[in-house]
Amino acid sequence: MTTKLQQLTQNILSSQGKLEADFILKNAQVADVFTLTWKKADIVVKNGMIVALDTNNRFHAKVVEDAAGSYVIPGLIDGHIHIESSMLTPGEFSRVLIPHGITTVMTDPHEIANVAGAEGIQFMLDDAQKADMDIFVMLPSSVPGTQFENAGATLTAQDLEPFLHYEQVRGLAEVMDFPAVLNGKEGMLQKILLSKEANLVIDGHCAGLQSEQITGYRAAGIQTDHECVTAEEAIDRVEQGMYVLIREGSAAKNLRDLLPAVQPHTARRFGFCTDDKYVDELIDEGSINYDVAMAIAEGMTPLQAIQLATVNTAECYRLFDRGVLAPGYKADFVRIDDLSTMQVKAVWKNGHKVAENGNMLTNRQETIVPAHIHHSVHLPIITKDRLQLSFTKGTKANVMEIVPNQLITNHLVIDVPVKDGVFVPSVEEDLLKLAVIERHHQLHTTGLGIVKGFGLQKGAVATTVAHDSHNALVVGTNDKDMVLALSRIQEIQGGFVIVADGEILAEMPLTIGGLMTDVPAQQAKEQLAGLHGALQKLNPTLDFHFLLTFSFVALPVIPALKLTDTGLFDVTTFQHIAVEA
Repeated sequence: MTTKLQQLTQNILSSQGKLEADFILKNAQVADVFTLTWKKADIVVKNGMIVALDTNNRFHAKVVEDAAGSYVIPGLIDGHIHIESSMLTPGEFSRVLIPHGITTVMTDPHEIANVAGAEGIQFMLDDAQKADMDIFVMLPSSVPGTQFENAGATLTAQDLEPFLHYEQVRGLAEVMDFPAVLNGKEGMLQKILLSKEANLVIDGHCAGLQSEQITGYRAAGIQTDHECVTAEEAIDRVEQGMYVLIREGSAAKNLRDLLPAVQPHTARRFGFCTDDKYVDELIDEGSINYDVAMAIAEGMTPLQAIQLATVNTAECYRLFDRGVLAPGYKADFVRIDDLSTMQVKAVWKNGHKVAENGNMLTNRQETIVPAHIHHSVHLPIITKDRLQLSFTKGTKANVMEIVPNQLITNHLVIDVPVKDGVFVPSVEEDLLKLAVIERHHQLHTTGLGIVKGFGLQKGAVATTVAHDSHNALVVGTNDKDMVLALSRIQEIQGGFVIVADGEILAEMPLTIGGLMTDVPAQQAKEQLAGLHGALQKLNPTLDFHFLLTFSFVALPVIPALKLTDTGLFDVTTFQHIAVEA
């Protein structure tokens, strides 16, 4: 077995042409992400590292391939994603995205951690070892997301500390509980100190925060934000020393709005991220490759967009061994035939070709899931009485209005239909009933609310994918279908269920923590297509990503109004409010 010292010696000798290389990719148009220029060269690889860029045909290797003048760029890096939101395990997620050129991701497993605590993080770390891409973990900072809801677990700094010795762990994930930070709550500050003392990166989650609040985050040592929705917000973060990760996912689509903030003098402080994207879109579009292509279409130069997607994100997370095609960097690179579409021809990881023409060249590995994580849904017997939303004073109500393809919601105070002191959903007014029911510890607390904007003409939709505590979530036009949808969620141990007129139209079981499936990605895509088809029957004019938008209505850290298992929550004042106004 070759030691690290031997490998280093070999790399140096290979760089000088004194030792045969392992692989050479000849005749490539190589992206220089430092100078933003292209140069024709041969990429010389030894022991998984680039040891030279040859322009004089001086090197020899055991394996040689001709790029035939194609563009070759560094492997793309996703600065922030929740793999659970893909509904795939880390190993399967990797098999979907490597063919699109993504070779490294920074993941925050706080979805599974909110269900299964430290055991959930361990599962993600273990399964990530089976991936061909590098999956780095940011330790969840906010489990639960806030103190105003019931999650499946609570993680303290002491609970996180054992994970610090993992090489995969790069920092503390998005700090969402901003009152805890700005008010100096000991529990949150202990997690921040733990990360600072280990010289790790601390991610922010600054949705809706004003400039002076960002100052407080920076004083705490928080270094990134992926929640910007305007160019002005992005510039403010950069001016205060943050990296800004431009997000383009299934529901939150901020790329076009943030691009004006990326100028020659600011560009090195920006990267790309996905946050949350479903399996069907990942298969069809990819993730960071899609962001690069969109940025180019919007007028950014290709090399600038590639810089954001590679070296910028690598340096943000102190991954100084990747993101660049130059000697001394990992041999993670991507052959691109058309820059405008970012169509990927082939992908190399550590100098080995792992994907070509959209297909993986390695074998799928089996996922092993602890029994506890496979059985995580514990709902009570659901009755119509549990879903009754009573009014005692009149018809005025605090109503959540969704914003299609965004995570934010609007807070409306309007009159709603009330009959015999009980709210009655109205298809005509697009006022539907919303419920969140605790599903982890048999507490069975139930929050009820009213939502506008989903446009369902009939039926109900239920899920256990309800960020971030992932209690059972249901929206519907009538109690009977809502009860059926929730009952079926219990039977299949989590996932999505769509019901209309007393009939189950479609379902997608997610038995791993109620969040992920262990079936192959293509099968999961087909199940998801069934859900989308059923949703069109409930709302024939649907023109936004219903499921992902729906799954965020229970996240009480993004303005303005959200619903948790303990009731309606006003994020702007960070307190519960009554539904009846």
